[in-house]
Amino acid sequence: MHQLILMRHAKAERARDDQADHDRALSPAGREAARRMRNRLRGLAIEPDVVLVSSARRTRETLEGVAFWEDRTPNIEVMETLYMAPAARLLEILRELRETMLSVMLVGHNPGLHELALMLASGAQARDAAHARLEEGFPTMRAAEFLVLTPWRDLRPAGARLQRVIDPPPPG
Repeated sequence: MHQLILMRHAKAERARDDQADHDRALSPAGREAARRMRNRLRGLAIEPDVVLVSSARRTRETLEGVAFWEDRTPNIEVMETLYMAPAARLLEILRELRETMLSVMLVGHNPGLHELALMLASGAQARDAAHARLEEGFPTMRAAEFLVLTPWRDLRPAGARLQRVIDPPPPG
């Protein structure tokens, strides 16, 4: 069995005409949300072995903000192919993972990330509160945790179970 955490980046600055979308940084609110998410992940003891992160500045800054791992730093791979990748491409990337990677976090973008989360969650027989939250949307700084029951190469909806949807705690 494997653990898969799909995480959308935190809130980014508004797009500017003189800046490429790829280069947008986190906004102050995004940096604060990432800090709060770090505390949530620490409390849930989510410590991936591997983190796959889009090469976009906002995803890399999100990872820096949420990273709380002190004793055991995961292997981090910055991947250009994750930038704005559709769900089908994200699934291909996950299916190429080595079986020794037990816990994987993917930090990326919508709409592909949300579409992949919905696809993986669609295999469930029963709908619960986590499914309802996932169906509402995948806002910035949201994560979805899945238990993957198959080898990575066989990842599909029937082989993944949505465990929970994770948001940062509210400010304050």
